[in-house]
Amino acid sequence: MMRVLLIATYEMGHQPVHLASPAAALRAAGHDVACLDLSVQPWDDATVASADAIAFSVPMHTAMRLAVRAAERVRRARPAVPVCFYGLYAPVGRNVTVGRLADQLLAGEYEPALVAWAGGLARQPVVHLGRGRGAFRPPARDLLPPLEHYARLAVDGERRLVGAVEATHGCKHTCRHCPVPTVYGGTFRVVDEQVVAADIDGLVAAGARHITFADPDFLNGPAHALRIVRRLHTRHPGVTFDCTVKVEHVLDRAEIWAQMAAAGCLFVVCAVELLNDRILALLDKGHTAAEAAEAVHLLRRHGIELRPSFLPFTPWTRVDDVGDIVDFVIAHDLIANVDPVQYAIRLLVPEGSLLLDRPELAPHLGPYDAERLTYAWTPLDPATDALQAELAALAEAGAASGEPAGATFLKVHAAVRRAAGQPPPPAVAVGSTEGRPRLTEPWFC
Repeated sequence: MMRVLLIATYEMGHQPVHLASPAAALRAAGHDVACLDLSVQPWDDATVASADAIAFSVPMHTAMRLAVRAAERVRRARPAVPVCFYGLYAPVGRNVTVGRLADQLLAGEYEPALVAWAGGLARQPVVHLGRGRGAFRPPARDLLPPLEHYARLAVDGERRLVGAVEATHGCKHTCRHCPVPTVYGGTFRVVDEQVVAADIDGLVAAGARHITFADPDFLNGPAHALRIVRRLHTRHPGVTFDCTVKVEHVLDRAEIWAQMAAAGCLFVVCAVELLNDRILALLDKGHTAAEAAEAVHLLRRHGIELRPSFLPFTPWTRVDDVGDIVDFVIAHDLIANVDPVQYAIRLLVPEGSLLLDRPELAPHLGPYDAERLTYAWTPLDPATDALQAELAALAEAGAASGEPAGATFLKVHAAVRRAAGQPPPPAVAVGSTEGRPRLTEPWFC
């Protein structure tokens, strides 16, 4: 059997389930498993040197870019060691990674293929897009740093420990800018209820007082989600939770939110993206600007906050569209619900993106940037590039200084109005909203 080292670089500030879950599968197969989370742990030369095989978890774009750098370091130190990239972003940049940095790329339901690779059954360079899956097991979180090293829930003047779990994998939707459908193709897999419950039990025993359901969409299987939520509340009535849900599911499952609130749901993350209905249609988002506003009000009627994520900068965005986002945030009392980095997010077009099939993208599309792992594109409105750079700098400076979201928002608001040729904004009250529940790690893609 092999000594396998699993390495994570970034998992949105959470203790990485994409280390713990495959670690359990590999350990069950008899392998000696070690984990290294570079988001909170230093590089460990001794651990790297002792591994018979090394696998990098790459569930998102930021993680993939960081993993490429880490894999280059591995190759310099140990050029012959077997290396694997696994996770949603593993196929991205395959021309850069396969044969040079990695022997295997495993995406989707990667665990059976990862176990086979570690067992020496798969040694030739291959890209595996798995949609089937073997037996589910509770993640091996004992191999990870404790929850104290990760993001916390900020609420009521407290900082509560948080555990992240997954109740489903994949997604039944095919939003064109999302990496999930490029691997799952509009399918999703349910994680056994007993496995999710056991994972939550372990997290609570480790000190978690809040659970993040990290599924791409928690309500892909609404009956499954409600069973898990009820079980969570019955077993741990003082533990709260949040989840990610599409705007359309917030509305078409309106009847469940009273139950969700009673079970401890504090907030719901919704990918609102923009308030321009034409661009939303190009992205196949499945909702309109009016429906996004309706979702805010529906959740608030049950005491649940909506935390929107945005994608302000696309090839079709004009400065006025960014202004519409800012105005929406003000109008719906969402200033403290938005991490400032959300105002600066620029569309990524990785290899395999469903957007590449959109003829509307062709006039804007440039060459593939292997370092950034995305196709370059030029905007319809050139002024948006300068605005995006300014907003990104404001968000970065605010995060570095610990500035409250409301204070950074005022600077963002002023910058957007300047870019639109408008006078300085009127006064906006932000102080009363600073107590809204949030995680202490800003969301990045």
